[in-house]
Amino acid sequence: MKKALRHAPIAARFPHFLHGGDYNPDQWIKWRDTDGTNRIWKEDMRLARLAGINTLSVGIFSWAALEPVEGDYHFEWLDEVMDLLAENDMAAVLATPSGARPAWMSQKYPEVLRVNAQRLRNLHGERHNHCLSSPLYREKVSAINTRLAERYKDHPALAVWHVSNEYGGECHCPLCQERFRAFLKKRYRNIEALNDAWWTGFWSHTYNDWSQIESPGPRGETSVHGLNLDWKRFTTEQFVDFYLHEIAPLKKITPNVPCTTNLMGTYPGIDYFRFSEVLDVVAWDNYPQWTGTERDIETAARASFCHDLKRSLKDKPFMLIESSPSATNWRPVAKLHRPGVHMLQSMQAVAHGADTVQYFQFRKSRGSCEKFHGAVVDHEGTEHTRVFGDVAAVGKRLAGMDALLGTATPAGAALVFDWNVRWALDDVKGLLQGKTGYEKTVIEHYQAFWKQGVSVDIIDSTRPLDGYELVAAPMLYMLRPGFAERIAAFVERGGTFVTTYISGYVDENDLCFLGGFPGPLKEVLGIWCEEIDALYEDDQNSLEWQGARYRIHDFCELVHLRGAEALAVYGEDFYAGRPALTAHRYGKGKACFIAARTEQRFLDDFYAALVKETGIRRAIDAPLPAGVTAQVRSDGQKRYVFLMNFSPSEAVVDAKAPAAKITLAPWEVKVLDGE
Repeated sequence: MKKALRHAPIAARFPHFLHGGDYNPDQWIKWRDTDGTNRIWKEDMRLARLAGINTLSVGIFSWAALEPVEGDYHFEWLDEVMDLLAENDMAAVLATPSGARPAWMSQKYPEVLRVNAQRLRNLHGERHNHCLSSPLYREKVSAINTRLAERYKDHPALAVWHVSNEYGGECHCPLCQERFRAFLKKRYRNIEALNDAWWTGFWSHTYNDWSQIESPGPRGETSVHGLNLDWKRFTTEQFVDFYLHEIAPLKKITPNVPCTTNLMGTYPGIDYFRFSEVLDVVAWDNYPQWTGTERDIETAARASFCHDLKRSLKDKPFMLIESSPSATNWRPVAKLHRPGVHMLQSMQAVAHGADTVQYFQFRKSRGSCEKFHGAVVDHEGTEHTRVFGDVAAVGKRLAGMDALLGTATPAGAALVFDWNVRWALDDVKGLLQGKTGYEKTVIEHYQAFWKQGVSVDIIDSTRPLDGYELVAAPMLYMLRPGFAERIAAFVERGGTFVTTYISGYVDENDLCFLGGFPGPLKEVLGIWCEEIDALYEDDQNSLEWQGARYRIHDFCELVHLRGAEALAVYGEDFYAGRPALTAHRYGKGKACFIAARTEQRFLDDFYAALVKETGIRRAIDAPLPAGVTAQVRSDGQKRYVFLMNFSPSEAVVDAKAPAAKITLAPWEVKVLDGE
């Protein structure tokens, strides 16, 4: 699979890194002088330019200001703001307002409000409290989106459509129940096939009519895992369908303006691989909980994983559409960013493929629940704050990085993170109740690459494996159709594949494979897994590999060799001496199986050996001190290496090229140009 080495700018009219953030001018509509000038808006333009800001997101949650009474539209204030942006050479990321509907709509049309899992209809309030199935809500959304597109289709500031905000949640109303049943009918065609897939003969839960099926909830069915899994899939399809409904008028009227919405890290409620198929560009909100201590290293690795996930969703640069320039008010501890952290956080996103650095928020709200959230402009209202200076420094740096715009992130390794696997593992009964830890485990495997400065694509089971030297799929509990065959073909061609305990247990319907685990992976791995031991917190075991001893915790799979060789064995318990790490030559490649959950040190050492063996190129040919990582962006000819120190201590990288010893202050980032 040949990948593009440089992509077009996200906003064709603005071929630069976009720097800015969420702007809520509708909160300041009344702040006008006697001559009618809005003094807040005027000052905001001055401050934005000082901070090197070239884009602002407007109209998010503005429905009540745009349509204060049903059918009575007021765009005058938005006209003024859009004109101000154009006059100041700024791009508008213009939002549709569906994330929070006005009170008049909830009062007059209660059907637009969601019904929760307890089958109670919500009251007006919060955000995203709307039913995705409601014909009335869809009609209202289409009407206001059409007016927005018609009014601003030729406006010079319009750059990107920001559709709604942070899609999430679910609705259990009668309309959604009917859509769920329609989804199931399309998926299974007849009720007998559904019963077979869901194994409903257990506990006599067999259905004989579609009308008997209800969404899972605490007052009803929760024990049929196939039902729970299909409800998650249906919910994803609900959001896909609603998003397509939202953008229909935008695409019709402004076909060349890209549409996106802001995703949320590894949010469990939507399969982002599926959802990304309908996005023009991926955008996401990044809010790491920085502490100013060594704990920031692990925090940084997780944030990097999320960045790589968003880049990999469409295999091209993404938008960092929200981040905090300082304290995040909804965190349990709203800690300030230490000096240097804002620059590092922003450059970290760019290093992993972001072509924008944007914030929530530009100006602090005066009231309500986010009035103490970090912002470019504080309540103090001037440029004379530390945070404003930090933002201006990022703006200045981004302004000098046009050569990197659209460049790719070459990756020789891929890591599988699959929402369907996650949903099934989160629902499993057995193993470690509620502590199976799929997401945490995948990120631990990711850290082993991150510490070496190895770029990684994050893929799911539907993505091609061509072009990678190494593919890792920790805890591949569910094998979706065709994936086992593609893994075998990948290894046979010469690839290296790694998986772990709790892999190859069930099919896409969460039905266990018969004939032994890891199911269809038995042949390529050359093993049979007979049992798995779940350990108490104070249980201990170990393995020894290449002269070093490593601690084991949580899970120990009991393995029989069926062609594979044992590279390490268990040190304790009744299965001492049995394989704990195996490798199997298959065709031209190799498949490895890690039978137990190990300490991070083992993963670091094991993947370092595989990276060396496979010849995967690292960002920089030098040992990286603890807390330092390196990432690359490249146009295929020139490589831009980002060296980042996420520790509170000075670090020295002893590099051979393009420089010798490189000293990094605490939380410093340096960008090196190299061939």
